[in-house]
Amino acid sequence: MNTSPVRFILSIWKGELQLLPKLSVLDLAPVLEGQTPANSFQNSRELILTAEKSGYNRYWVAEHHNMQGIASSATPVLIGYLAAATSKIRVGSGGIMLPNHSPLVVAEQFGTLESMYPGRIDLGLGRAPGSDMLTARALRRDDRGAYEFDRLVDELRGYFEDVERPVIAVPGKGMSIPVWLLGSSLYSAQLAGRLGLPYSFASHFAPDLLDDALNTYRRNFIPSNVLDKPYSMVAVNAMVANTDEEGEYLASTLFQQFLGIIKGKRGKTQPPREMASLWTEDEKKVVFQQLKYTFYGSKQTVYDQLLEFLRHREVDELMINSPIYDIEKRKTSYEYLANIWKEHE
Repeated sequence: MNTSPVRFILSIWKGELQLLPKLSVLDLAPVLEGQTPANSFQNSRELILTAEKSGYNRYWVAEHHNMQGIASSATPVLIGYLAAATSKIRVGSGGIMLPNHSPLVVAEQFGTLESMYPGRIDLGLGRAPGSDMLTARALRRDDRGAYEFDRLVDELRGYFEDVERPVIAVPGKGMSIPVWLLGSSLYSAQLAGRLGLPYSFASHFAPDLLDDALNTYRRNFIPSNVLDKPYSMVAVNAMVANTDEEGEYLASTLFQQFLGIIKGKRGKTQPPREMASLWTEDEKKVVFQQLKYTFYGSKQTVYDQLLEFLRHREVDELMINSPIYDIEKRKTSYEYLANIWKEHE
């Protein structure tokens, strides 16, 4: 892990000195209504090229299973496909659900990726199933893994050490692959702090414990050979358009996704629609609570919203999830956000 100081952009907003974190991309490889996963991977390739050109720092894909609307189940394979299309941007997992896998296999997979794309691969680790429990059993997930996550992380990191041991990861041994811990609760925050690892919080779908988790991470942080001070990244949703009205309309794709979750109806990613007839007031409140950190509108509107979000938080990096149905509008959203970030250098 590069321990050089994080590059910040200085901005004056409402008479205060505001520090802008780096921007990165979270991509769940959404499967659009009327399309196939093959289309999703092509869309992701187009998007990562846009992200690299726009100056985003890293691009992560996440492990999910048994979900018609998400195609990133074979996460290391997709990382390799996207890294092959690019030359500078970091590519990684947000994350690999470690209890689903053998730590040795994960070390070999990411050792292979690092060998192919040296200095550009991130390994983000989570402990949730990334699916329902029936699917977890189909994955041969060990139910004890979530409760022994610290042991699995230690085992995995051990395979990257340049030491002789009875079982080695080839490739993997002796490789410096950044390991991140991901979470939506306090468990991984405390563990990341204790191990001196970078930490990422999933506030794009689980907002409630964000501040407690960031505080827990910093309070428990112990300097390590990876980091000499805490480094945190926070995931949020952002849809940037030409107008506030268009931004809200584009966000309806995400609203429909979470409405389907609370109704127990999951499917492919839907095109934007007017939401008034689709949900009750109670359902709307539940969706908005779960998507509390979702920002949409024009460039200036989203910029102001993000500054307000960052105002009282120590965040080193923002990871942006923009599940917009139209790939061209999705790319434009990322371009708009990167442009207004640069305008305040």
